[in-house]
Amino acid sequence: MQLEYDLAGPGATDLFESLRAFGYDLPTAIADVLDNSLTAGAKNIWIDLTWAGRNSRVTIRDDGRGMSETKLVEAMRPGSTSPVEDRDPNDLGRFGLGMKTASISQCRCLTVMTREVDSALAVRRWDLDYLSQVRSGEWRLLKGRSLLKPEDQKLLDRENSGTVLFWDRLDTLVGDVDEDNDVVQRHFRERAEAVRDHLAMVFHRYLRGRHSVKIHLNGRPVEPWDPFLEDSGLSEALPSETLGVGSERFEVKGFILPHHSRISAEAHASAAGYNGWNAHQGFYIYRNRRLLVAGDWLGLGMQKEEHFKLARIRIDLPNSTDLSWQIDVKKSQAHPPAALRKDLRRIARAARSRASSIYRHRGKLIQRTLGDGGAFLWKHLTKHGKTFYKINRDHPLVATVLAEAEDKKPIRALMSLIEQTVPAPLIVVNNAEAPDSLAQPFEGASAELRSAMEAVFAALVSSGRSPLEAGEELIRMEPFDAYPEIVAAFVEQSMEMRRSNAGRAAE
Repeated sequence: MQLEYDLAGPGATDLFESLRAFGYDLPTAIADVLDNSLTAGAKNIWIDLTWAGRNSRVTIRDDGRGMSETKLVEAMRPGSTSPVEDRDPNDLGRFGLGMKTASISQCRCLTVMTREVDSALAVRRWDLDYLSQVRSGEWRLLKGRSLLKPEDQKLLDRENSGTVLFWDRLDTLVGDVDEDNDVVQRHFRERAEAVRDHLAMVFHRYLRGRHSVKIHLNGRPVEPWDPFLEDSGLSEALPSETLGVGSERFEVKGFILPHHSRISAEAHASAAGYNGWNAHQGFYIYRNRRLLVAGDWLGLGMQKEEHFKLARIRIDLPNSTDLSWQIDVKKSQAHPPAALRKDLRRIARAARSRASSIYRHRGKLIQRTLGDGGAFLWKHLTKHGKTFYKINRDHPLVATVLAEAEDKKPIRALMSLIEQTVPAPLIVVNNAEAPDSLAQPFEGASAELRSAMEAVFAALVSSGRSPLEAGEELIRMEPFDAYPEIVAAFVEQSMEMRRSNAGRAAE
């Protein structure tokens, strides 16, 4: 039986406008374009972000293999390759959308000029404003060298082969502004530096070694950012493991980065990454050495906390795992298969435990150095042969609450009520029947512990202690003395933030 059908192809303008909303920002868009350059064997990539108000432009040039006229037309077609097709193991693409989708997310006019060895230049352009005037909805891909100025056509003169992308009408980044708009120009410069940081991280394994690739941004080389500090010799490498599902295999290797006391202040600041130490803990997922995920616990039920920030775990995936790991179009997200979650959780816990032990050790050293003398929240008293407990009014947080309250009577009444109704008999009975069943303070409640630490730390500082003195007192104080690794990490972070704020204030 012959099936009946209608042709329901999308209009060019409508589809392109929809594709612009994939969620790229400038750094991820440029990184996606560079995937094509690397797949084409480029050894040098030049990126220029040129400010000229509404006429600003982004140019991305490489010395890769280039394309013929036929290959260029195919490459300009959205969905030019299927994600289910077998690909070269070194191919960094997947959907056949990256170059087009990434580019038009930032500009309304994408022009590609390319040349293979001993071939003529080929030029094609997607112009969204032109397409919007084509009422038929046809996919009119503009062509011809006349689309470009003579000086643009000369950009490949020094290369035997290569490709250049021109992004014009940067409505997302710049908009319709004059060249003397200082606010937008400043934003443009800041985004350029964000691009540098992102490329240094995403392609750091391509930027080092004997066969390294050179990436230049506005005339300056992009230096690699190694999240594992392998060259320092100070990171602790955990045993690597090979995991997989079916025939797919990949390597997992954990690293415990050195505590800041073991490296220079400059190295410590650099290792933090542009999102900071806390944000960059967790798994780093690579696909063909290209970084996809820069620090995440992958939904394994683990939170990013200060005392785990030294733990970073590398996963090296081949591109054959794209489907099972749900790699997205932007190549910025990945989700492990259900069959691997148990092993990944085990590896994560081991790395987190080792990272936490560094702060636990430092915290206990501080405790031993300082000795006893911490403030207790409860006071144990005996009167007329009877034992009872009272809230310590001299505890820093209690004293702060009482001092700042305009009406102290309700607070004192509440404290008295709590003191008089402590369920001591029930606690004694429960402890006798099941000694190990009583939860420790803040057990399994790290967010509440952190909140309490912040409040007590602030109270100590406001009462006249220096941040260092407040930290030393905090680590001796119940119940925080049971969590030396968390307190040590918290105090370290607080000191860093205060130094950073003081530095900015001095500028």
